[in-house]
Amino acid sequence: MESAVNIEAVSRSVGADLRALRKGRGLTLTELAVRLGRSVGWLSQVERGMSEPSISDLRNLSEVFDVSVSFFFANEDAPEGERGFVVRADARRTLGDPANGLTEELLSPDLGGEFEMLRSVFAPGAELPEFQTRDTEEAGYLVSGSLNLWIGERLFRLKPGDSFRFSREPYRWRNPGNEEAVVIWTISPPVY
Repeated sequence: MESAVNIEAVSRSVGADLRALRKGRGLTLTELAVRLGRSVGWLSQVERGMSEPSISDLRNLSEVFDVSVSFFFANEDAPEGERGFVVRADARRTLGDPANGLTEELLSPDLGGEFEMLRSVFAPGAELPEFQTRDTEEAGYLVSGSLNLWIGERLFRLKPGDSFRFSREPYRWRNPGNEEAVVIWTISPPVY
């Protein structure tokens, strides 16, 4: 009986994370179902934790959302009393692609809340060259390194200990230094 409860909890977690990923990317159920070659009804059941996706489905989802398949299993090994509350340093879900100069670890237990918290690591010289605007409120704290952050037309040269916040404004960034820049970044609502 206990394993059935665990499977049910994992299905709910995958479903909640899937819904947050889909909404964060601005996709409708229909659009995502078409990309996956699955029905809207099946996708809706997965998001509500009533159906469990196969490994093949998870591979397809990971490609659509540019996350690793392991992203969907990260909390599975956590002690039952910690799931949804605590994320151990060695159990964080990794997002992003090092080839793009930015890797992120999800510090939040899942994507189901009102916000997500990330540990963002910017490689030396990495940049987001084009402005991006998201329908979010975002805040961050620079732990180490240096980061140039443009919010609208304003340039802010951040150093360790500096923090920032902006809401629904165009932004871009660049790591001008020779070492990684590490930022604790909070985004509401979650976009991953």
